[in-house]
Amino acid sequence: MKRRSFIQKTALTTGAISVSSGVFANPHSAETIAPHKFNLKYAPHLGMFKNLAGEDPIDQINFMADQGFTAFEDNGMMKRDIAMQTKMGETLAKRGMTMGVFVIDKGGNMANTLAAGKQEYIDIFLDGCKKAVETAKRVNAKWMTVVPGGFERKLPIGVQDGNVIEALKRGAEILEPHGLVMVLEPLSDSPDLYLQNSDQTYMICKGVDSPSCKILFDIYHMQKTEGHLIHNMDLTWDEVAYIQIGDNPGRKEPTTGEINYKNVFKWIHEKGFNGVLGMEHGNSKEGKKGEQAVIDAYKHEDAFM
Repeated sequence: MKRRSFIQKTALTTGAISVSSGVFANPHSAETIAPHKFNLKYAPHLGMFKNLAGEDPIDQINFMADQGFTAFEDNGMMKRDIAMQTKMGETLAKRGMTMGVFVIDKGGNMANTLAAGKQEYIDIFLDGCKKAVETAKRVNAKWMTVVPGGFERKLPIGVQDGNVIEALKRGAEILEPHGLVMVLEPLSDSPDLYLQNSDQTYMICKGVDSPSCKILFDIYHMQKTEGHLIHNMDLTWDEVAYIQIGDNPGRKEPTTGEINYKNVFKWIHEKGFNGVLGMEHGNSKEGKKGEQAVIDAYKHEDAFM
């Protein structure tokens, strides 16, 4: 082979296995491996693959893309410095990944519950919404998580509902001009939490009546509080904008608990869902083997076609 031809061929080969191209090399052979093609937009988070990818957030995002994941979520995005937010946003855009949820900082919690109807609590929430707009621009995000906080036990439940709806209407007024969506997450963590069920969240969204206020259906939490996952998702489907994943018990990857995720994923796909499914769970096993087990579990449960 002539030297020039050899150099050209080598350059072409090197370009073909570039990480940024979406094709990566198998370290044990000369073959190149295309990323796995998932049917749905599963979104890992930072730390999920730190043993395989390293501690650097950008390396972790690139690793996720190399494995075929087409989305990413980061609850703590608002707490990261602006330079890192910008860099993460640029990396996601370069790799063609959809940014999933981040949590609106102080968007309603047990210390400033929206159910109380107190102006100082509403002001804290609205300030969080304003700051979230700027964060969303840096990372090209559309959805952000809101948890209204705890019950205000001194008030009748109908009054609490009204207080939450009015506060969320104010938040929606901030987000709607930017095409952003706060997704309300009912949780199973404590009996003191105001928002716990999908039908209750559906009612709140109908009350707010805005494209910027929708449901985050966290399958792990809803399995714990109400079960009947597919039935309840179907009942509330027109308000569901985001989904999160975790098996029960344990809140680890699919296949580690009682939820038939293959059937659930198949149903979601058949509904034509084109949004993000956040992998908001831990790994059932430690180290590199545990991280590979997460990847393998998603490949297995996503194989419903």
